[in-house]
Amino acid sequence: MSNNLPAELRYTKTHEWVRRNSDGTVTIGITDHAQHALGDIVFAETPESGRALAAGDACAVVESVKAASDVYSPLAGTVVAGNAALADAPEKINTDPYGEGWLWQLTPADVGAVDALLDAAGYQSVLAESEE
Repeated sequence: MSNNLPAELRYTKTHEWVRRNSDGTVTIGITDHAQHALGDIVFAETPESGRALAAGDACAVVESVKAASDVYSPLAGTVVAGNAALADAPEKINTDPYGEGWLWQLTPADVGAVDALLDAAGYQSVLAESEE
């Protein structure tokens, strides 16, 4: 199991991470654990700018040589940008899941909702439970 869980991020039980940005937006991607489970990622589809999302909406797709997986929005809000670089280099999700492999940026409807997500220790507990 990977212990690559940056402490400044928030996490979901469905293996997404959320980073607060200085402009009030958040950046969202899939965790290191999720990219390891998927294997070599060959395609990523990110949500369109301007799309309104509810928390829990399936809004992105990540395909690996093994499977295609939906990615769910951890927060309600409006998409600011999808990561266009992934169209040509989806493997960035494997090599840098918390950096260049981000999926989309969102203006949250409720900034406080970020605090309700799991912290790194909480996500680590979810991973430990799933391995039992």
